[in-house]
Amino acid sequence: MRIISGIQPSGELHIGNYLGAIKNWIKLQNDSKNNCLFFIADYHSITEDYNPKEKSKEILDLAIDLLALGLDPKKSIIFQQSQIPSHANLAWIFNTITPIGELSRMTQFKDKSEQNKENINVGLFDYPVLMAADILVYKTEAVPVGEDQAQHLELARDLAHRFNSKFGKTFPEPKSLLTETPRIMSLLDPAKKMSKSGGKKSYIALNDSPEIIKEKIKSAVSDVGKEEGKGGNNLLAIFKAFAETKSEKSEYEKFAKDHKAGNLKYAEFKPRLAELIADFFADFRKKHAELSKNPDYVKKVLTEGAEKASVIAEKTLREVKEKVGLMI
Repeated sequence: MRIISGIQPSGELHIGNYLGAIKNWIKLQNDSKNNCLFFIADYHSITEDYNPKEKSKEILDLAIDLLALGLDPKKSIIFQQSQIPSHANLAWIFNTITPIGELSRMTQFKDKSEQNKENINVGLFDYPVLMAADILVYKTEAVPVGEDQAQHLELARDLAHRFNSKFGKTFPEPKSLLTETPRIMSLLDPAKKMSKSGGKKSYIALNDSPEIIKEKIKSAVSDVGKEEGKGGNNLLAIFKAFAETKSEKSEYEKFAKDHKAGNLKYAEFKPRLAELIADFFADFRKKHAELSKNPDYVKKVLTEGAEKASVIAEKTLREVKEKVGLMI
């Protein structure tokens, strides 16, 4: 089964990114029945305000993160979106069969417009069409998506169906791979999803040292004030997500039971949670340090990935151009 997914280069990754997407990517690539492509969605990332002097570093840093976490170029095709012209070329053709009304109903466009009132650009509006092209240019059969991208995938399915009906069978209608992932909330405001926009103390970055993790967990909201219960539930959800061994799962059960009874000792629980997270990412921090010293290898992975992806994408684009009447 051909599977594709992408992630934007927009600063350091946090544990919510790992649990919500990348952990599942690694599981998918390790299944020999799957043919996986994973890309750095740099074109998507420039639809919002950014610093062009920092963008190339963000792209390289994200590639290092993904490789350090376990994405394997021997098992998956890993590449940079902007290095494959067929994505944007197919998006333009899809624009001609996409009603404006469908794009204007996209909830993510409405949300992002609220957040970026000074920069409501056409790219932000047209984002779902490029995402459809990202998916369909590889004749993808399945896409691992979170709830916030489900509407965009539905548009990709609609465009595949519309194109097939108008020009002849070309694209499969990709299904969504909705996997259960813990909803990790902000350490400082457990009513909001964990995000870098909440400030450095609101999230745990994958590259945070054990000392920084300990400080962030120490200052995390627990069960006080108007959000009573939510903070403790969030910290327990994080513990459960990283508890892998039998003894760690047993610890979680004990802490959860104490929390339910109203007598969870945070002075004991919080340091243990910090230790659990720090230990979980110990190998990642080591591999990340090694890869950071060898950027040429990382760039080589992206270049070779782009070459492999281009072969598939260009073949699809040629077929599409023939069907819409552009080849003479």
